[in-house]
Amino acid sequence: MSEALVTLEAVQKIFPKAKNPALTNLSAELLPGRITGLIGPDGAGKTTLIRLIAGLLTPTAGTIRVTGLDPIKDATQLHKTIGYMPQKFGLYEDLTVQENLELHADLRNVIGEDRKATFKRLLDFTDLSTFTTRLAGKLSGGMKQKLGLACALLGTPRLLLLDEPGVGVDPISRRELWKMVHDLIDQGITVVWSTAYLDEAELCEEVLLINEGQLLFYGKPQEMTNRIRNRSFQIRNPSGSRRQLLERALRHPSVMDGVIQGHHVRLVLRAHTKPLDLRELDAGENAELIPINPRFEDAFIEALGGGPGGDSVLAQRLQPIIDDHKTIIEATDLTKTFGAFTATDHVNFAVKRGEIFGLLGPNGAGKSTTFRMMCGLLAPSSGTARVLGIDLKKSASLARQQLGYMAQKFSLYGNLTVHQNLNFFSGIYGLKGPQQKKIVNEMIEIFNLHPFLHTRPDTLPLGFKQRLALACAVMHEPPILFLDEPTSGVDPVTRREFWTHINGMVEKGVTVMVTTHFMDEAEYCDRIALVFRGKIIAAGTPDQLKSQVATADNPDPAMEDAFIALVQEQSHE
Repeated sequence: MSEALVTLEAVQKIFPKAKNPALTNLSAELLPGRITGLIGPDGAGKTTLIRLIAGLLTPTAGTIRVTGLDPIKDATQLHKTIGYMPQKFGLYEDLTVQENLELHADLRNVIGEDRKATFKRLLDFTDLSTFTTRLAGKLSGGMKQKLGLACALLGTPRLLLLDEPGVGVDPISRRELWKMVHDLIDQGITVVWSTAYLDEAELCEEVLLINEGQLLFYGKPQEMTNRIRNRSFQIRNPSGSRRQLLERALRHPSVMDGVIQGHHVRLVLRAHTKPLDLRELDAGENAELIPINPRFEDAFIEALGGGPGGDSVLAQRLQPIIDDHKTIIEATDLTKTFGAFTATDHVNFAVKRGEIFGLLGPNGAGKSTTFRMMCGLLAPSSGTARVLGIDLKKSASLARQQLGYMAQKFSLYGNLTVHQNLNFFSGIYGLKGPQQKKIVNEMIEIFNLHPFLHTRPDTLPLGFKQRLALACAVMHEPPILFLDEPTSGVDPVTRREFWTHINGMVEKGVTVMVTTHFMDEAEYCDRIALVFRGKIIAAGTPDQLKSQVATADNPDPAMEDAFIALVQEQSHE
């Protein structure tokens, strides 16, 4: 008999009316006391697999065993063995932390003295002891995840299923969550961790890479990373626009993938290609091609057939923006108070035409409040917010006509179809008649929305929700684009596609302001303001922020290292 805690044998899942199976002939063994990463692009079948293991779905074919039991037939026996933290939380936001714990304890029949001891252990473990009376809906993203984890751990399960637990939380909270899960492994619990963050997957002992329901790889992350050794490079000291250089590089037949890393451009070459000549890319006289260590993400992109390329059809349809404004977005002593609480405290910054400006910060730091004031969605208590010289406090509706806005939770109407959302938003932005029809059809074509026109956004894969939200935000060709955590939870291929569009639009003169918890994404910004406790604690280019925390032990820190070090330095003052 296998020592595996979970055994999957030729598992298949077909949903009615679906064109293709959600999972096909998937076999694997998940060993006890390990973290197994479940990775793949949006719609790959990751959530389906987790729900099959949890006994929430019945496989069409094949067998699943958890501790030797069938998740469907032996559901009652397995009830205490499996803890499940779904992607959308199993939390009630109008209940307090304590009330959520009590509800989940009732569902899992945790009672009496065992209940009290379990609550104390979990509240101490998640550091939520001082927040028991706070409504779950009022918690930060990181604290919600901790509460979700605590609820999943009621009844001391042997198997913990975590579906995208790191989505929407800042790097500090993600590291805390990761440490907590490692502590659980030390206690003998087995964890399945579904994630879109491939730096997390790299820390797992084993990974399952799924695409279109097929298992492409099962094994140690390093084994997969080794497949592309000696093919990762960085172009350092390039001259001219990094965005244009990346675009040229991605057109080169030898280049499989590329991203911007601060002032550098990171490339992955295809197998069996000749060395890259930087003169072909017009990288500049001082540019150097430096070999660097491959990342798991590089191997992931290759396994899926390579990146999406560097040309944006969306940007190509735009006319270059030419106007007299040099400063497009400006905050002067911007302050917002809610009663005695100051969410944004005398914040100052200015953004130039054709610049990507990033607002970073931990959950609850005040960046979303600042962001919403700059969009005209929230009135400042004092100070001024201006776009194109227009004071948002005095003329918010006039300013909003110049903006495209993509909200963190997607400002789409769930009761309308994809086509109806496109028609509705184009109408709001003043598009009518043949012009409206032409632009809506262009958006459908650019973002490959044809298969989903009669689908409601709530049922779309996350990547297509993001495409639809971006289409709705840009169809009126705004000169300013506000993006609030635009790629939270989407896979690296979709994220690259998104930034190809943004980079292309910026090259046409569009000005972008973005918030993000994904630090590789922050590297695309021209400048960054790091917000903590309502104030800007650091500002500059990504490379300048990283250089502030460089040490002899870590001379070339990642953006995530800079974020964590700068925030922790302030939190200790």
